[in-house]
Amino acid sequence: MGCTCRNHFPVDIDVVIEANCLAKLPSYLESRNCRHVLVVVDQNTYRAAGKSVLECLSENSFAHALVCLQPNEQEDVVADEVALVQIFMEASPDVDVFIAVGSGTIHDLVRFVSCKLQRPFVSIPTAPSVDGFASSGAPLVIRGAKVTIQAAPPVAIFADLNILQEAPRHLLAAGFGDMLGKCTALVDWTFSCLMADEPYCETAAEWTRQALDSCLSRVDAIVEGKAEGIEILMRGLIQSGLAMLLVGHSRSASGAEHHLSHYWETDFLEHGRPQVLHGAKVGVATGIISGLYKNLFEHLSPDDCSQLSPHYEALRDLVFQIPEPGLIKDYLRRVQGPALPEELGIDRMLVNEALHKAYRLRERYTILRFINENNLWNRLAQE
Repeated sequence: MGCTCRNHFPVDIDVVIEANCLAKLPSYLESRNCRHVLVVVDQNTYRAAGKSVLECLSENSFAHALVCLQPNEQEDVVADEVALVQIFMEASPDVDVFIAVGSGTIHDLVRFVSCKLQRPFVSIPTAPSVDGFASSGAPLVIRGAKVTIQAAPPVAIFADLNILQEAPRHLLAAGFGDMLGKCTALVDWTFSCLMADEPYCETAAEWTRQALDSCLSRVDAIVEGKAEGIEILMRGLIQSGLAMLLVGHSRSASGAEHHLSHYWETDFLEHGRPQVLHGAKVGVATGIISGLYKNLFEHLSPDDCSQLSPHYEALRDLVFQIPEPGLIKDYLRRVQGPALPEELGIDRMLVNEALHKAYRLRERYTILRFINENNLWNRLAQE
């Protein structure tokens, strides 16, 4: 299947992944004539890298200010209206560049503000925890609901391996879980192209497959948590983000497994429960979606659905190439991450509710949507 995306967006991000690369930040900012800097952190990322960034800016005579995002009552920093207002209020007219120091949440907030104020931002990851560092999509919580808004990618990423190696283990596991989500997301993307004529880009899909394969083939190095493994995971996450940037959306990296994750996140927010890391939810959801899709194609024949019939064999082969649920759980346990919903505080009722409703969160055609819209639950073997 060739490229039918109909449009490629520029992929122009300076990416530096090496030890002590923060030392290169001042010269980079000077090359862009950026002298007034707003650094955005939270309490944890300030300790991890924010303090070093501020010292680096001071030593090189940059005018700078700091926004330290405050946690909510559940001790979570959430990408919501409150956090956005905090950044907007501190963004004085003379700020000519933002620096996002952290992982997913801080980057989502900064990329939105950066886009609205038409100022560039630089990414400084503090953990290899998500694949959104290079992307332009900003998943925000607006009025309690998760909404993804196309905003601005960073102009540069400085991923310091010394900092990343010090990240807590559960953040590394979350990053690996986010990468595992590509196993099912790529299948859903092909399905949407064949069944709903949604645009598909083979280049973006191949970039994502390469990123996924690099992580799965070197999982032992990632488990060890040394510089080599951290670099493999970080490069995979960034490459996945670049694939999203190429096509201007997240189809290459986000399918039904992400819909389950977003549904669970919204439910936690509604009930005032502490948040669970995005990648941890995605990893667990990938195992669930893998089992569901394999179950479907084991019990559904080409004659059971006329619209599926022309593509049945190709889709069946794709679904059976997804790692088995047991292997996905094994991968997650090897990186010391959660592998089952109950380990995230998600009970069977919420899992089933998400399987029946989460597909409505995005206007995307997935196999999960196909199951629900064609009422195929009775075709599945009961477990």
